[in-house]
Amino acid sequence: MNELKESLFGLTIDRFIDAALAEDLGAGDLTSLSTIAKGQTGNALCYIKEDCIVAGIELSEKICAKVDPSLKVVFAVNDGESIESGTCVGTISGAIQSILKLERLMLNCMQRMSGIASKTRAMVDLVAPYGVKILDTRKTTPNFRICEKWAIRIGGGVNHRFGLYDQMLIKDNHVHAAGGIQNAIVSCLGYREQHDCQVPLIVEVKNQEEFIIAKEYKAVDRILIDNFKPEQIHQLLALNDTKKIIEASGGINASNIIEYAKTGIDFISMGDLTHHVESVDISLKIK
Repeated sequence: MNELKESLFGLTIDRFIDAALAEDLGAGDLTSLSTIAKGQTGNALCYIKEDCIVAGIELSEKICAKVDPSLKVVFAVNDGESIESGTCVGTISGAIQSILKLERLMLNCMQRMSGIASKTRAMVDLVAPYGVKILDTRKTTPNFRICEKWAIRIGGGVNHRFGLYDQMLIKDNHVHAAGGIQNAIVSCLGYREQHDCQVPLIVEVKNQEEFIIAKEYKAVDRILIDNFKPEQIHQLLALNDTKKIIEASGGINASNIIEYAKTGIDFISMGDLTHHVESVDISLKIK
């Protein structure tokens, strides 16, 4: 990401933490307020209970600092490390009321982010010999996208557009509404020029005819081949005399991803990385 996006990323994380804490705490943690003395302190140990690629460590540190800056937070691992089941990865020391305020938010984030990072790493490792990069999509959980895309990066993947505002991606519905792929491309190029909107232009194609049209536009940065079989992709790549960057998506999973990677494409985008993932079992225990 460029500096502007990194700045936005940081600001968005702060907003996410504030909103998530407000959602969970409301007027206060009534159970902890009634059962635990205000000044009572202790240590909480964080355990990873499944083999995984851990993610959410840095985010957890930010959550702890937001809830109570006086907490002492020490994690023995970093985001992206491979962790074995049963490993204690960190300790949080300080006011028990504060620890219990942040417990569920921290664990929810770590569990889902670690699941996404682990799944992403598995796909990245499968295609690594072929020089293909794994992309995420916008098929994310509302208001949790920032963390899910962060987890993709931790797992070794690459972020696709963050939202509708940072890339132009012409899809089938745009093509239909515009009256054809050529009309859609020309309209996007005109909009970019009129509004001085310097964002990438990606064009999704559904057949060979659309591919031939899209590849001739110099200003098209990438062509997305959607729902093609590997043998069909080979045929399209043979026509790619303008050397367009090629992305493939649609029905790609662990069982067939190597066949897609072997075609010579540049990217594989997978909504499955975020919309169909199992969270990792992680716990926080006060000792």
